[in-house]
Amino acid sequence: MGSEELSPLRQLARLHGVQTSYFNYEGRWQNASLEHLLGILKLMGAPVVRVKDAASAVRERRQERWREVVEPVVVLWEGRHREVRLRLPSDCGDGRIGVRLDLETGERREWSTDLSACRLSRRTAVEGVSYLVKRLPLPDDLPIGYHSLALKLPHAEAQALVIAAPRRAFGMTGEQDISAWGVFIPLYALRSCSSGGGSSYTDLGRLIDWVSDMGGQVVATLPLLPTFAREPFEMSPYLPLTRLLWNEFYVDVAGSPELASCPAAAAILGSTHSTREAESLDALPLVDYQRQMALKREVVEELSRCCGDGTVAGEQLQDFMRRNPVVEDYARFRALCEEHSSTWQDWPERLRDGRVADGDYDDAVVRYYAYAQWLAHRQVSALSDEASSNGLGLYLDLPLGIHPGGYDMWRNQDLYVIDASVGAPPDAAFTSGQYWAFPPMHPDRLRQEGYRHWIAVLRHHMEHAGVLRIDHVMGLHRLFWVPGGGQPKDGAYVRYPADELYAILSLESTRTHTLLVGEDLGTVPPEVRPAMREHGVLRMYVVQYALLDDADVPLSNAPEDSVASLNTHDMFPFAAFLKGTDIVERERSGVLDSERADRERKERVAAVRVLAHSLGECDVPDGIEPRALLAAALRFLGAGPAQVVLVNLEDLWLEMEAQNLPGTRLEYPNWRRKARFRFEEFRNLPDVVNILAEMNGVRHTSKKHAKLR
Repeated sequence: MGSEELSPLRQLARLHGVQTSYFNYEGRWQNASLEHLLGILKLMGAPVVRVKDAASAVRERRQERWREVVEPVVVLWEGRHREVRLRLPSDCGDGRIGVRLDLETGERREWSTDLSACRLSRRTAVEGVSYLVKRLPLPDDLPIGYHSLALKLPHAEAQALVIAAPRRAFGMTGEQDISAWGVFIPLYALRSCSSGGGSSYTDLGRLIDWVSDMGGQVVATLPLLPTFAREPFEMSPYLPLTRLLWNEFYVDVAGSPELASCPAAAAILGSTHSTREAESLDALPLVDYQRQMALKREVVEELSRCCGDGTVAGEQLQDFMRRNPVVEDYARFRALCEEHSSTWQDWPERLRDGRVADGDYDDAVVRYYAYAQWLAHRQVSALSDEASSNGLGLYLDLPLGIHPGGYDMWRNQDLYVIDASVGAPPDAAFTSGQYWAFPPMHPDRLRQEGYRHWIAVLRHHMEHAGVLRIDHVMGLHRLFWVPGGGQPKDGAYVRYPADELYAILSLESTRTHTLLVGEDLGTVPPEVRPAMREHGVLRMYVVQYALLDDADVPLSNAPEDSVASLNTHDMFPFAAFLKGTDIVERERSGVLDSERADRERKERVAAVRVLAHSLGECDVPDGIEPRALLAAALRFLGAGPAQVVLVNLEDLWLEMEAQNLPGTRLEYPNWRRKARFRFEEFRNLPDVVNILAEMNGVRHTSKKHAKLR
């Protein structure tokens, strides 16, 4: 098939934001096949079935875009000239244009102007029709926020969402440069003497107090969003049911304010059965999500029954649900999941479509989930208040994806591309590519709905986060789509409106004083990091990544605009990295073949030698003492210019096991391993306390200290 015949299809792909080729991990151009381009274009809604349909689809797409007088979303950056681009047929005349601008504050501004007064910036012809591109000026004094623009022209009417945003996200600069440090641990791994087999928001609060007493400013953990703790079981914090609510798995039932007035719940909590079950769960090395949730649920169900009509708690619960309508809708969704013992894809058509009526679900189950969310909301709010009062930031993690059988997908089916998955093309570590098993958002539909859902997700997190990590920040620019049933090698990159997404991030971050961190590890397009710098989004600097990127180059300082750490939750701890036991485990689990494993062993020896030499500890890996090298590496990060340094608590006792091994499911106990020591134990370990005290001293002498929130 000749290039002339393929040309319209590639044109159509570009018009829909689909990249027809990309640089692969070997630095070579990888062209998307005809079949795969066609499949992705169908998923995007393009009117194509066969290649020969592309030419007419190109004409239709171009005409459709130029018939839009104004883009559905317009970004106006603070400090820049405010104007909106209009697309006008050249024969529309020079009549008047009526303008109405409804500000977020409720203020309305209306005026009219002659089209002839609008600055002409371009003339063009599209499919035989001549167009003018003109610039309509808007007031320079618009407050930051989301405003509604309505236009009335001689030939048409149009509307747009106007995002007036600060150029940069919240950040402390100048005399208040951040020199912060903090700790990281997954909440499920954090255990205390009162955990009863599973951690809680109360345990996280104790950690916050301790880190504050040690002089730290950040406590970081993995996403705290709801997951399926029963069938269909899925414990990954990166496949939540919703990004709009908190995980009821972590509620502290003993900390419920309603417990004192609910004898039935108190009796269950203090029963011999509950005590023995908690002791049994506590003795396990791995979190048993299903048993733990069942134990908590017995108490929470009774607490929800005690919040009946006519009670003070019942009125407060109803008020919470009125103020947060997503809670009741989510509770009904969970009740339907239990009613049908399946995800929403297998429900009757009416329920699949989101048309739920009274009688479709068990009211008691709805009340249970609503009460659990109320309890979670209060406990997370208390956490963020406690952190703020100590000058400390709760470092939350916003995952890129959602569970395809979850609430967000069910309630926003038009927003997601159901028959596709986000993934990654083949690379050196994953030679077959990656299939992440969650659907991408449709870029056009995001814009058409005015980013309603995306804004709600950000607000949910930023209300409580001093620092927010944006998982896979490259997704603001592009995502790798894999058609349903295909292999990762069958995918292609789809572009997203990065300017608009950054504007929303900057606006919401500024309002809540939340620092933003972008997870920019792996394959990073060249435009991503300059955009992050421009908009004040911190990047990540990870020592283990830096060493593996180029083992022949001495370790360099972390960038100033970064959060620095030795590793991430997707890596083995520092001691395992030094000894190469992660390579052994990855080979055993099938992530690496023997040839690649042998090559990595040689590279690791070189990387550790460079690390030791860079830190001035020694020149020969065999002579390395892991604890000495760990302390030296953390001193190096602490004395460096990074705005925030995160210490993985498990590194401090030389943990050898990872929390997650990417590329595995049943082969490795991902997201389940408890920390070796309880909180009450590690807070008094000299190896832990001494290193953190040293980090505190190094950080406070390297820059002026400032509160994060």
